[in-house]
Amino acid sequence: MTPGPGTSAVVGAAREPSGAPGAQPGGPDGPAAAATAGRVADATLLDAIADLRRDVAATRLPLPVPRVAEAERLRRRLLDQLDDHLLPRLRELSAPAVVVVAGSTGAGKSTLVNTLLGEEVSPAGVLRPTTREPVLVHHPADTELLHAHPLTQILTIVEHAAVPRGLVVIDAPDLDSLLESNRETAHRLLEAADLWIFLTTAARYGDALPWDVLVRAAERGTSIAMVLNRVPDEALAEVRTDLLHRLRERGLASVPLFLVPDVGPHSGLLSDDVVAPIRRWLTTVAGADRARSVILRTQRGTLRTLQPWVSRLADAVQAQVDARAALERVVDEAVAEPARRAVESATGVVAGGPVRARWAALAGRSGPLARPTSRRGRAARAAAMAELAEELRETVTALLRNARRHGDEAVADALRAARAPGRAVLAATGAADGATPPPDDGSPGPAESAAAWLAGAGVAVRALRDGADRRRARAVARLLRGLGPEGAGTLAALAAAGLAPAEVVLARALGTDARDLVERLRADLGERAAAQARAAAAPARAVLADPALADDAAAALRLRLAVLKGLR
Repeated sequence: MTPGPGTSAVVGAAREPSGAPGAQPGGPDGPAAAATAGRVADATLLDAIADLRRDVAATRLPLPVPRVAEAERLRRRLLDQLDDHLLPRLRELSAPAVVVVAGSTGAGKSTLVNTLLGEEVSPAGVLRPTTREPVLVHHPADTELLHAHPLTQILTIVEHAAVPRGLVVIDAPDLDSLLESNRETAHRLLEAADLWIFLTTAARYGDALPWDVLVRAAERGTSIAMVLNRVPDEALAEVRTDLLHRLRERGLASVPLFLVPDVGPHSGLLSDDVVAPIRRWLTTVAGADRARSVILRTQRGTLRTLQPWVSRLADAVQAQVDARAALERVVDEAVAEPARRAVESATGVVAGGPVRARWAALAGRSGPLARPTSRRGRAARAAAMAELAEELRETVTALLRNARRHGDEAVADALRAARAPGRAVLAATGAADGATPPPDDGSPGPAESAAAWLAGAGVAVRALRDGADRRRARAVARLLRGLGPEGAGTLAALAAAGLAPAEVVLARALGTDARDLVERLRADLGERAAAQARAAAAPARAVLADPALADDAAAALRLRLAVLKGLR
């Protein structure tokens, strides 16, 4: 930028950004050795930052725990910092320094940029917001160095010979824009900057926004300059004194300060002499050593800033892990009582009502089950036992279904009481509307479990025949001949389900073996009922089995943090 003629009307502190280029190493082999070491260090740093970027991008925060929105904003800000600043800089060390002109609404950013360039390249005006599409202006000779920079994908790119080589100047949207997309872009650009030029006005420099942004930049170690626009002549000395005092209070005494006088209502560019000191300062900054100094200072500051950011993000991931463990305890505790009640129900009188009535009809004096072990009437008895088996299967299915329903209700109530994280898990199971989600652990449903229990009763009876002594084997064989294999199993199941007449018949047929058989089948049914109640926890546990919630989910970020601390 070639300074224009005329005397400057700008009054300001003519200080440059702090941070001078480092001294060259001595000795005949010093520069070459230092350059080699620098390239190795840069490559190591690039690998470390690339690994960090991969793990930050892979980080998910699925549970709505307290401050999760803040953690997600931090994650996105960290990605912006890595994608738009550190990685491009490390991959192309000779890329131009990124100068972002930022500020609040109506501060005159676009007018300043246009005046520095000597023509309008970024729209300016009274309508807000004026900067809808941010503009990046660079020297034509720097085009090749910028072709892969991610900012070129979101900015309007303009080549202009007035920009010093080694710099790109970005006219950012308003930090306090009414459009959220503009605000997000403005903050993203600030993360990408090697140097901020913060523009505010004499009427608004006391607002919280300028100082929040400047302190944030200082914490990051970013090089900063401040331009105070539209300063009335009569207030110039007072405003300058007050502003320098505020800067010192915040540890920003070394920040270059430029005061632009109020020129009254105008349109188009400012007079050239008004911005001449800013132009000269930028030209100085663009010098090879100075630009490198600015870049390295900001890079060092950024690396320092990354450590607490990564630490906070790792803490946020750990909060997710802790919430997952707490919710698992919630659902496990929720099904404990329904499981206990299910066992009580299953080991009591199950075969009541319809089953009892059907038995009474079939086992009456003239019924097919009046003489269960007689050689005659086997076909009729088999058909009768099949009817009873179907009736019992439906009854046991209803019992198991109730156990599952009670478990589902208990889990749903417990998750609703667990505030936002619990409600989110409940919604993810598909049970938020009261529907019963299918078990996700591969366990059988109520109907399958009831059928398996009945089949198991037949297997248990036949096992008595195969493993008993000769006398017992004859008794079991007689029962099997009289009722058939399935019928004998149904009789044992009816006895285990609490049908007293069936217990009597079984005891007559099997003697003392009947009691052990009934107890085993009854215990099995109790466990199946408890399993249905416990299965209500499976859908929630499946949601909580997300790898983002695993015990070691924060380990990768902790490792990256340790690597960052080891970088020099």
